[in-house]
Amino acid sequence: MELLVALDHRFDRTPDGNIWSWFFNRAFWNRYLDVFDAVRVLARVRDVKSVSGIARQSNGDRVVFVPVPFYHGPWQYLLRRRAVYNAVRLAVCRDEAILLRSGQVGNCLAKILDKVGHPYGLEVIGDPYDAFAPGANRRVLRPFFRWWYPRQIRRLCAKAAAVSYVTQEALQYRYPAGPNTISRGFSDIELPEEWFAENPRNIERAARNFLTVGTMDQPYKGHDVLLRALAMSVSRGQDLKVAVAGDGRYRPSLETLARRLGVINRVQFLGQVAAGQSIQERLDKADLFVLPSRTEGLPRALIEAMARALPCLASSVGGIPELLAGEDLVPPGNVAALADKLCSVVGDVARLRIMSARNLLKSREYRLDSLRGCRREFYGQLKSITQKWLDNDVMGDKDEYE
Repeated sequence: MELLVALDHRFDRTPDGNIWSWFFNRAFWNRYLDVFDAVRVLARVRDVKSVSGIARQSNGDRVVFVPVPFYHGPWQYLLRRRAVYNAVRLAVCRDEAILLRSGQVGNCLAKILDKVGHPYGLEVIGDPYDAFAPGANRRVLRPFFRWWYPRQIRRLCAKAAAVSYVTQEALQYRYPAGPNTISRGFSDIELPEEWFAENPRNIERAARNFLTVGTMDQPYKGHDVLLRALAMSVSRGQDLKVAVAGDGRYRPSLETLARRLGVINRVQFLGQVAAGQSIQERLDKADLFVLPSRTEGLPRALIEAMARALPCLASSVGGIPELLAGEDLVPPGNVAALADKLCSVVGDVARLRIMSARNLLKSREYRLDSLRGCRREFYGQLKSITQKWLDNDVMGDKDEYE
């Protein structure tokens, strides 16, 4: 049986027909190929002449893409809504399992599936209620989206045959599964054994060099909060520096903010750093990882930092409280709280050692071999549900999807 995966990520297609992404490489789809014969990816695809050096090929053996007309943002979606819907409708095959990764493409597909009763699975990987909170997003329609998107996810969770969450409790509480829905909580993130440090760090000096990783396309990651907390900490006599890995449209305004705060000489904007060895090297050079996000599901960047035995501070949003001890958390958007935490942690060598050991131990729950069994069971259940529906469905006509 094949699996159709619908997601909102934007992919690039080069003239040779290959599909590229900065995140979804070919190996990502192996989690589904452990159970299904092939994967068809339903997502937005745009044609480009070339891709950047950090892009990785996403299609390949047993993984093909079904392109949806490309759009970026709600206004472009409204202009192309009919074309998007038609592309999604024509992509559906009756005899395959279907999995939605929460987003607008998945919402379109769910409406079509509901008409014929075709079962589907859902992966809840983030929380739009936090993503569209004040300060986290600057779109004009932010209040409407904050109401609308959580409502859509709750609807999908109630109707899906099976739902997986990247958290153990946080997303489940806000987006509960239906009474007859199979529900599982396991991470969307998996790290190979070679990613993990062998031992906790033998820290002998105060932390001075910080690292943060995250996109600058939206204010989600709280870069502005970190810069302000850095300036406040420096004003208290702390000799601190921060490296910022990531890029996006808000980078110029963040650079301007760093200048205005007088800390531009203490901030290194790295731009987009390639996944894998390049980011691992950055983590190993850092003394402290800071993630003051305004919204998260379960952040890969934080788990990767923990796996390198790096002491971490982060905001108490999404699934982050499931990763870090309470004493290593700060309220989202609270500059003074983050500055206070930085000043209390950086010079406390004993505490930094405890943080390093604790983080490494916790991160081992996200080893590839630890999560593979949970995923196989969940996707296997979705496959069985789909097969049972196919065996009992007497219509069996693709026209019913139109």
